Amino acid sequence: MLKTLILSFTNRHLCRPCHNREKAKRLGQYICQKCQLIIDEVPLMYRSDAYHADHFNCTHCGKELTAEARELKGELYCLPCHDKMGIPICGACRRPIEGRVVNALGKQWHVEHFVCAKCEKPFLGHHHFERKGLAYCEKHYNQLFGDVCYHCNHVIEGDVVSALNKTWCVHCFACSTCNAKLTLKNKFVEFEMKPVCKRCYEKFPLELKKRLKKMSEKSGRK
Repeated sequence: MLKTLILSFTNRHLCRPCHNREKAKRLGQYICQKCQLIIDEVPLMYRSDAYHADHFNCTHCGKELTAEARELKGELYCLPCHDKMGIPICGACRRPIEGRVVNALGKQWHVEHFVCAKCEKPFLGHHHFERKGLAYCEKHYNQLFGDVCYHCNHVIEGDVVSALNKTWCVHCFACSTCNAKLTLKNKFVEFEMKPVCKRCYEKFPLELKKRLKKMSEKSGRK
């Protein structure tokens, strides 16, 4: 069957589907991939294409769908049926999460959608810091809100101990060998980027102490 030709606003002879696509493009609207007509309301996005929502029914209950329908494993479900299935919804894109779920800020997220509020880079399993309902990477949390303890990875709320080019909570600054609490008045040495008290240092093998002393002297000359 030949498609009816119509004269479009560009004075070209077009079939009705092509005319609708041209018109939708001009108006910034979607074309339904099923009926090829312009979608005036909110479209239903299915497999990256736009459709009139009422062209589909819920796979579970058969109810006519709306634009709030959810896609899961290639099937469409109404919102109530989808929620009953217990599938988590991403706090960023509002789409179902079928793979790994990130639980943070009282919500659930796709791994790639849980990002720093400042630089928008995904955490991808790395530690994050929370403040006023937002998540930040260590760098930007520290820049915006303060120092982060090297030991516990929490922002330091009280006094800050600055040692070994790092910052520490007062109660976290301790010997990395015996866990004895340290202050800046105590004598300690750096071993593997952490403090070691004098008593534990004296128990180190002689060759190790010589090496550490040499490294300390070399660092002091720079």
